[in-house]
Amino acid sequence: MAAGEAHPGSTTDHGGTGTAVVRPESEDLPVGAVVTASGRISRAEEYQEPSRAEQPFTPVQMARLDEALTLTSRETGLRFSVYLGDLGPDPSARVAELHDQLEGASEAVLVAVSPEQRFVEVLSGAEARSRLPDRGAKLAVMSMVASFKEGDLLGGLLSGLRMLADQAGGRRRTR
Repeated sequence: MAAGEAHPGSTTDHGGTGTAVVRPESEDLPVGAVVTASGRISRAEEYQEPSRAEQPFTPVQMARLDEALTLTSRETGLRFSVYLGDLGPDPSARVAELHDQLEGASEAVLVAVSPEQRFVEVLSGAEARSRLPDRGAKLAVMSMVASFKEGDLLGGLLSGLRMLADQAGGRRRTR
């Protein structure tokens, strides 16, 4: 409601500032809403768990993906991450932005998948790139895309992570 407008069932308060402020009556507010001291309306809503249809993975599948990410990172010493979702109008720029936000970005490998946009990209930081050649990343992407075309999102991600880990090799030892 804009300041200075009066609506039926509301009260007007001049609060000493010379401008009219419209405050709705409590019976005009929806259940669970109140007018705060500042004049804003605060409203409580019941939390609703997203339906299974809105989630790409079951809890068991999420656990498998988490385990694969953990093992892949442990085996290689690189930081593997997966992003699944819309990447906006410039997917490659968004992937670079997401990668830059990762902790230890130089050692990070981001697998970004936007199913609706039919976009898959693997982006490696400088340190990770020295161990994970572009050719290896491209092979992993091709493998993932083949699984995605068959409707197997989880299988594609798991096989892609395995291929990337194999290409990167084991953890490097420092002396």
